[in-house]
Amino acid sequence: MRVIAKRTLRLFWETHPQGSAAKTPLEDWHAQAVEADWTRPSDIKAQYGDASILKGGRVVFNIAGNRYRLVVKINYEFRIVYVRFIGTHDEYDRIDVEMI
Repeated sequence: MRVIAKRTLRLFWETHPQGSAAKTPLEDWHAQAVEADWTRPSDIKAQYGDASILKGGRVVFNIAGNRYRLVVKINYEFRIVYVRFIGTHDEYDRIDVEMI
């Protein structure tokens, strides 16, 4: 898969007060996503059983034991994963995940 944009992940772990603990888990997720061949939501659930599949191609990943939440939007046809949000669990609770 093509992940747009790793820069968003990097900015999070470099600038967020709690972001340094997310660096390795986010790098691991990114490496796995780039190597993945997700053609439908069930492919993601097979690899990440705790991922939440939402409408509109959105998926929520639990990062670092659910300490962080990563929201992406996936275009399965073109194999593109768009990073929409990365934050702590508390920050995630304050967003409208279907609008972000």
